[in-house]
Amino acid sequence: MEFTLEEMREHLAALEARIGEACKIAGRSRESVKLVWVSKFHPAEAVENAISLGATDFGENRVQEAELKFSAPRMAKDGSRVRCHVIGPVQSNKLKKAAIVADCIHSIASIEAVEKLERVCAALPGENGAGKILDILFQVNAGEEETKSGLDVHEAEAFLNDLAAKAGAASDGKSENFPHLRFRGLMTIGKNTGVAEDSRECFAFLRNLQQKFLAKGGAFAKFDQLSMGMTGDLEVAIEEGSTMIRVGTALFGERDYNR
Repeated sequence: MEFTLEEMREHLAALEARIGEACKIAGRSRESVKLVWVSKFHPAEAVENAISLGATDFGENRVQEAELKFSAPRMAKDGSRVRCHVIGPVQSNKLKKAAIVADCIHSIASIEAVEKLERVCAALPGENGAGKILDILFQVNAGEEETKSGLDVHEAEAFLNDLAAKAGAASDGKSENFPHLRFRGLMTIGKNTGVAEDSRECFAFLRNLQQKFLAKGGAFAKFDQLSMGMTGDLEVAIEEGSTMIRVGTALFGERDYNR
């Protein structure tokens, strides 16, 4: 059942209290954690309600649904442009459409996808006509669950080292061979056990990996984002350094999967 605007307002207040308390316990500022409203399977009207409540960032699993809701620019309450995050796996034949609609893709897990996105973004119109600049995160299956997508936890570091080599000369997050892509960080999904604490180890692993590559600089100089934590485990994720939490049902209500 979709929440009404007033119900969304109440649930947002409760969620903000949780985020604020988690940040306080972790010794972090509330501003250090971005809330991504996961709007998959929710209608455009729900997105508009969320924007009226101050939402600036939305996550969509499917590229086709992201296109329907975010192809036309939407303005946030603070005057900024609403950002669309593609958070689900993207098939190779959908990468171009994803690059067009998204401001950030969280689920990249292959060199081939990086190379294709660079070619696509180079050909897209940008603010100065020199192609689109796209933020990307690399998904790691840190919980080592067969049902989850992403880089194998034992191969993620080697993958990033290989990516650094392929990026060529780089400085301040701009690379010679991928000039239209910004490597912004890592994403993972916590363990599906119903116990938030079970995800702490994989969240900590992701933070350590992210910090290691951020310290390398070059193509990873902007590698400061950790997309991890959802409704059930956001406190643990924030304690372990998450900079983006992805919340859907707790803000919008139950999804209509027949939509």
